Amino acid sequence: MRLQKYLAMCGIASRRKSEALILQGRVKVNGKVIDELGYKIDPDTDIVLFDNKRVIKKENYIYIALNKPEGYITTVKDQFNRPTVLDLVKNINERIYPVGRLDYDTSGLIFLTNDGDLTYRLTHPKHEVEKVYIAKIKGIPTEEELNKFRNGLKIDDYITSKAKIEVLKKYNNYSIVKITIHEGKNRQVRKMCEKINHPVISLKRVAIGKINLGNLKKGNWRYLSKKEIEYLKSL
Repeated sequence: MRLQKYLAMCGIASRRKSEALILQGRVKVNGKVIDELGYKIDPDTDIVLFDNKRVIKKENYIYIALNKPEGYITTVKDQFNRPTVLDLVKNINERIYPVGRLDYDTSGLIFLTNDGDLTYRLTHPKHEVEKVYIAKIKGIPTEEELNKFRNGLKIDDYITSKAKIEVLKKYNNYSIVKITIHEGKNRQVRKMCEKINHPVISLKRVAIGKINLGNLKKGNWRYLSKKEIEYLKSL
């Protein structure tokens, strides 16, 4: 990146004014005065000083809530060229990435951001952020099966933490349940339902912490409000 462009991005001055500052010898790169235009730097590794003070790029943090449809993956790129959640978010100049994951065949709420600290807070197990799902499952679980689900199940090589499950509606051969967990292991909800012999037919995440999906349509996104961002940062 050209030095004057970097200075402008960091809010030192306009690009044209930054060129004048360079010509005045007021800018250093890695301890060396740079007084010529066209000099290129690596913003990730080079140390830039203006009047002997470190110049650091200001982060323009983006916080987005997306209603992910089935058939999209929650990674930045996919080796099989499947569509990713980033394909649904247009006209964002910053480099954003999904927070955590939702299975390819699961829909619902997912956050996208470029705030690494917030991503850590939301995904690290010790913070125990609750995630709420609505699932359509085969059959109608008994109270014994529901209690097994709530108290922890052995899946693969781990035992799930205590969870919540509530039957919302019962039909002839399937039921609608509300599930709350605070872990996020691969396909965990599906595996837990299979463990009590009621496999998932469809699955949607409707809330993360106190932030709900609301009436956001599938495939659409919105910016998080200031209040929502403050809440997430307080977790």
